[in-house]
Amino acid sequence: MTLEGQETAGPLRATLLPTANGSRPSQELEGHWPEIPGRSPCVAGVIPVIYYSILLGLGLPVNLLTTVALARLAARTRKPSYYYLLALTASDIVTQVVIVFVGFLLQGAVLAREVPRAVVRSANILEFTANHASVWIAVLLTVDRYSALCHPLHHRAASSPGRSRRAIATVLGAALLTGIPFYWWLDVWRDADAPSLLDEVLKWAHCLTVYFIPCGVFLAANSAIIWRLRRRSHGGPRPRVGKSTAILLGVTTLFALLWAPRIFVMLYHLYVAPVHRDWRVHLALDVANMAAMLNTAVNFGLYCLVSKTFRAAVREVIHDAHLPCTLGSRPEGTAADSALKPPGLPQGAEM
Repeated sequence: MTLEGQETAGPLRATLLPTANGSRPSQELEGHWPEIPGRSPCVAGVIPVIYYSILLGLGLPVNLLTTVALARLAARTRKPSYYYLLALTASDIVTQVVIVFVGFLLQGAVLAREVPRAVVRSANILEFTANHASVWIAVLLTVDRYSALCHPLHHRAASSPGRSRRAIATVLGAALLTGIPFYWWLDVWRDADAPSLLDEVLKWAHCLTVYFIPCGVFLAANSAIIWRLRRRSHGGPRPRVGKSTAILLGVTTLFALLWAPRIFVMLYHLYVAPVHRDWRVHLALDVANMAAMLNTAVNFGLYCLVSKTFRAAVREVIHDAHLPCTLGSRPEGTAADSALKPPGLPQGAEM
């Protein structure tokens, strides 16, 4: 995910003649791009900067808390689903740091995009790697839940923490390899040339890799899971939807909804009207990018809403983090007596 929706703060190139906003239908929008492009105004103004600052300030601590809670649950239960959710949260953290902080805030707002092109393109590799890793770890979670519900005997025999870790490592390695070609991703705010065949291939590869193929897997697996649950309900009482299944349906649905605008605007920009010629497409891409990045911060609320076990783990993490501060503020003897007292014993029954 790159910074197509950001406005360049520096002066225009000498070859770019200032023209009126290109939202009117004319020959200027024929083909992929006009020969002499003009710049559409950044209608959103500072709203994206404020939005991404809030998203990073709230989302990053929440994801760190989620990581600690899921790590404890994974160590206790050794369930594959917790390992996949842990890897998904770690990918969201990398996405927030690399794309939201380094890309949108540091490079786009603070440095006004005055960054060497080699640095920008190297950052593209990390950005797309983080995107691909996050999406395809969700695919792993989907396949795991499908196997657990539709093929329970095979799932019990084959699933293990070691196998889950190997699958996650394979996905992370594949995400890095698939992110390397995006070093040549065309930045429309820096490159005056028309999009080449390579750029068109990369944009379609991005859409297929992060949206169309994963959403196809989500749709097929979730449909099979829902069909299996409904089939079980015909022979007796209505089956209870497990917490892991509910989390899976929520995660995949939120992803499909929040990423759909970006994919649509990207293809519209590529084939209909470029971002820098129509302020409406420019604004749509800004909003679409903000919606897509919101996906990195909403899973914590979903986990808390669905899982009582996760809520208990979060409370435990917060309590353990608060306990050293509480003990440190007490007198020395009181803290020592409290630490030595066994939990669960009634008053006056200390050993």
